[in-house]
Amino acid sequence: MSSRADLAAKKRRTRSDYIFHQEYRTRWFDNDMYAHLNNTVYAMLFDSIVNSWLIAECGMDPFGKQNSNASKQVGIMVNSYCDYFSSVSYPDVLDLGLRVAKLGSSSVTYEVGVFKQGEEDVKVVGGYTHVFCARETMRPTKAGMEERVRRGLEKLIVREELGSKL
Repeated sequence: MSSRADLAAKKRRTRSDYIFHQEYRTRWFDNDMYAHLNNTVYAMLFDSIVNSWLIAECGMDPFGKQNSNASKQVGIMVNSYCDYFSSVSYPDVLDLGLRVAKLGSSSVTYEVGVFKQGEEDVKVVGGYTHVFCARETMRPTKAGMEERVRRGLEKLIVREELGSKL
């Protein structure tokens, strides 16, 4: 559960707080019975932007082709979260931003900011934690995550000190 200070900090997020960005065009199907984006759609958005980065920048191979450059690990989700500040709905176009909130030896916590195109206020901040495991055993390794994965994830770290980026 987020503290009030954490929620206030998340609510102040801007696009510049995120390193990698993707656009998502909402679909009629994305709305729920209350005419706003269904909660499950946010989980899909978070998963899509994270996996786009892992495939492009970290050598992850979701289809298991296991070429010589592909990661021998998989990311297993162990936690997820979502804080809602304002709703969006079809036909909104969304700007998604991705950053790494915490990078451990075998785990990473991602943060995704959801912005409505043309608006500066963040609508939703959420994400999840992956633990990187050996593909064969689905267990973490003593060595932690592979170096290529770590280097790719380090590119998404935004360092903040007293409210300003370093």
